[in-house]
Amino acid sequence: MRAFNRTLTRPVSRLPLRRVYVQRAWESTASTATDDEKTGHIAAESNESILWVDTIFPLKLTGLLRTPWQSPDRDLSELLKRSYTSSLGIMDPINTVKRALPRSENMEVNEILPRLKDGGAFVKFSHPADVDPKEIAATISKGLQERPIRPFFSPFRGVHAGLVKGVPWLEDLHRFPYSRLRVEFVPKMPGEEAVELSQEDLYSIFRRYGKIAEITSQPFDSKVVPRFAYVDFALVRDAIMARNCLHGFVVSPESGGGKAGTKLRMSYEERAKGYQFWGWMSNHPRIVFPILVAILTGVTVVIFDPIRNFFVKAHVQRTFRLSNSKLYRWIRRQTSDIFTFRREKSDQAGLNAVWRHRKDLIEQIQKWLMETAETFIVVQGPRGSGKKELVTEQALRGRGNVLVLDCKPIVEARGESATIKQMAAQVGYRPIFSWANNMSSMIDLAVQSTTGVKAGFSETLESQLQKILATAASALSELDVSGRKKTDIDAQLPVDAYLESHPEKRAVIVIDNFLHKSEGNAIVYDKIAEWAAALVQSNVAHVVFLTNDSSYSKSLSKSLPDRVFRQVSLGDLSPEVAKRFIVSHLEGDDEPVTVIEDDADEPAEKALKPKQQVNMRELDACIGTLGGRLTDLEFLARRLRAGQTPKQAVAEIRDQTASEVLKMFLLPGGSKSDEGRHWSVQQAWYLIKALASEDSLRYNEVLLSDVFAADGEAALESLSNAELITVKNLNGRPHKITAGKPVHQAAFTQLTKDDVLTAKMDLVVLAELSKIEGRTIEKVENELALLGGLPRQPAEAAGRVKYLLSKLQASQAKIESYDQQSAGLKKVLVNQY
Repeated sequence: MRAFNRTLTRPVSRLPLRRVYVQRAWESTASTATDDEKTGHIAAESNESILWVDTIFPLKLTGLLRTPWQSPDRDLSELLKRSYTSSLGIMDPINTVKRALPRSENMEVNEILPRLKDGGAFVKFSHPADVDPKEIAATISKGLQERPIRPFFSPFRGVHAGLVKGVPWLEDLHRFPYSRLRVEFVPKMPGEEAVELSQEDLYSIFRRYGKIAEITSQPFDSKVVPRFAYVDFALVRDAIMARNCLHGFVVSPESGGGKAGTKLRMSYEERAKGYQFWGWMSNHPRIVFPILVAILTGVTVVIFDPIRNFFVKAHVQRTFRLSNSKLYRWIRRQTSDIFTFRREKSDQAGLNAVWRHRKDLIEQIQKWLMETAETFIVVQGPRGSGKKELVTEQALRGRGNVLVLDCKPIVEARGESATIKQMAAQVGYRPIFSWANNMSSMIDLAVQSTTGVKAGFSETLESQLQKILATAASALSELDVSGRKKTDIDAQLPVDAYLESHPEKRAVIVIDNFLHKSEGNAIVYDKIAEWAAALVQSNVAHVVFLTNDSSYSKSLSKSLPDRVFRQVSLGDLSPEVAKRFIVSHLEGDDEPVTVIEDDADEPAEKALKPKQQVNMRELDACIGTLGGRLTDLEFLARRLRAGQTPKQAVAEIRDQTASEVLKMFLLPGGSKSDEGRHWSVQQAWYLIKALASEDSLRYNEVLLSDVFAADGEAALESLSNAELITVKNLNGRPHKITAGKPVHQAAFTQLTKDDVLTAKMDLVVLAELSKIEGRTIEKVENELALLGGLPRQPAEAAGRVKYLLSKLQASQAKIESYDQQSAGLKKVLVNQY
C-alpha cells in the first residue's frame, strides 16, 4: 500500500512564494491517451499490466456529459482535479479504487484512466517480472468477494475487477454500453487467416465475466465479413467487463483460434427487443387488425358514447339554447315594451287565422299523440302549406322532449362524410369525426392491397347512420323514464310496459322533408324509416312524418307493413280563409292598412299617406287568382304592406312564377343538374299548354297522347316531384292532373299568351312528334321489306300487309300535317319579335 500511496502523492520540491500543483494519477490519463499518442489504446511495458475496475461511476451519468466539443472522460478528469481538495468520502471515485486494490509489494499503480461512459476505470500497474499478473488479479477478485465494496448508487452489485487480456480501445464516440456484444473474428496480422469460434469456445472465454443469456452465431450462408457472433449477457455491467478485458484478445490455436490465432474485436450492439412486438404485428395482420378494431370500438363505447348520449339529450331538451335560459326570458319580459318585433307580430297575427281554420286537425294530431297505437302519423301537403308550423308550433306546443329531424340538409349533402355530419347535427350527436371515415377507408384499402384481407377499419355509410340513430334512440329512451319516481305505483314495470301505459311520457320525433329527393338517397330514407319504426314499436317515441310526396306509403310500408298510417292532408286554403289570413296579417302590423269595400280608384295624394288602403273587391279577385298556398299569401301580404295594390302584387307574383317555370322547364338545360329528371321539354310544354285552357286533365288521357307514349308515368311522377303539376288520387289510383300551385295556373296562361314562345315550343313539339312518326314508318317499312322478301306470298300475310300499309299512310298523313303546322309557326317566328 506504501507503493500505492507513493504513486498517488509524489513528493515535490518546496519552492517559496509559489503554488505548485501536485500531479495526480488521473492527470496523466488524458495526456497519455489522447494528447500524445491519440491512438485510443493504452501502452503497457513488459512489466506492466492493466486492470479494469467497474462500478466506479453510475452508468446513467453518461447522458449528462454528452458534450459535442469534449469527451466525458476529460470532463471527469477536470472535475476530479477540481474537487480533490474537498473531502468527498465514499463519493470519491479514486477512494473507491484505492479501497478495491490490496496492500501488496507486488504491484505499483502507475496510472488511473477513468471511463465515465463504461462506469469504471483502467488501472495500469507494474509488477516484478517473476510475478504473474493473473495471480494479482485473482487476489484482488477474491478480496472483493470476501469484502464487497458497494458504492451508494449500486447497493446490490459491488465493485468487480478483471485483468485486461487484450488491448482496450479508449474511444469517445457516441456508442454506449448495452448487454449485447458483437464479437468479430479478425486475423492477428493483416494477410493472415482468421477462423470463426464455435459457441462452446465463446462460452468458455466469456462466461467468467458474468451470466450469458444467449450466444448467436452468424448464419453459415451469410456473405458478411468479417465473421461475427452475438454474445448476450444478462447484465450490462458484465458486458462492459468482458468488452474492456477481451477487446483485442488473441485466441491461441489451442483454444480454437486456428493456426495463426484469431483476434477478437468487440463492440456494443443494441438488442432489438422493442421491435419484436412490431415485427410480430406486421407479420400477423389477420390477427392484429381485428384486435385493433375491437380495442378502438371498445374505447369509443366506453369514452365517447356516454358523451354523445349526453349531447343528444341536451339537443332534445334544448339545454344549451339561449332562449330557454331563465335570464333570457326575464330580460325579454322586461324589455318587451321597449323592443317590438313588428314582423313577428304581424306574421303571427296572420297565422292565427290559419290555425283557427285548422283547429280540428291540430286537435286530431294531439289526440293521436295520447293514444298507444304503434303507428306513424303522416302530415302530407304541398310545399308552403304550413305543415311544420302546424305540428311544431300548434300540435306540440308546450310538450317537452321533441326532436325535429330535417331530411333536406342530409340528402343534399355531398359525399358520405358530409351526409354523416349532417345526420349527426340533426340529432345532436357529437363529437363526430366525419373526416375519420375517409382516412379509415384509405387505411383499409392499403391493408387489403398488401395483405389481401380487409382490416375492417372503415365503416359504410349505412353502418355510420345506424350508429348515430341507435345512440339517439338510447338517449330518447332514457329521457322518457327520467321523470319516473320510485314512489310511483307502476315504478316496477319494465320500460316498455311503463311507456305503453303512459303515452304522454314518450318523446315526439318530427321528421321533416321526408322524401325530399327520392332519387339517389334511398338509403337515408330507409334508415330513418326503419329507425322510426323501431322506436314506435318499442313505445319509445311518437313519430310524425312531414312530406310533400303523395306516394310516401311505398317507402313507409317497408318499415311497418302491417300498420295503417294516421294521415293528415293539408291542401290550399279556401278563399274565405285566405282572405282572413291576408287581413289578419295586415291588421297585426303596427301601422295597419286601411281596408275599403269599394273598388273606386283612390286619388294619387292618398298613396303618399303612411297608411295604405286595400280594396277588398280587388283583393277577392286577386286571391282567386293566387290561390290558397300559404307561402304565396304571405308574399302577397308583404307586398301589400309595401304599398302595392292587390292587382300589382299578383301581377308581379304571376310574372315571377312564369319566369321561373320558363327557366326551369322550358329552356334547354334548365334542369340538367337534377338527377331525377325523367321528362322532356316537349312533355312539360304539353302540360303547360293544356292546363292553361283547362283546370284539370284526365291522367290516362295524358298518357295516351303521343308526347307521353314512351315512359309517360315516370315523366308525370318526375314533373309532380318538381312541383310543375299535382297528381291527385282517387281510391288509390291517379285520376286527375292539376297545376302544381294555384298561381301556376295563371303563370301557364301568361306563358301561352306569348305568341313567339308558343310558336317556338309548338315547333319543338311538332318536331318531336314528326320524329316519333318517322320511327314508326321506319319500323313499318322494315317489316314490309321482310314480308316482300319471301319467295312466295302466303294468303295469311295479306291482312298484315294491309294493316302495315294503313299504318304507314296514317303516319305519313300526320307528318304532312305537322309540316304544314310548322310552316305557319315559322312565319310567326320570322315576323314577330
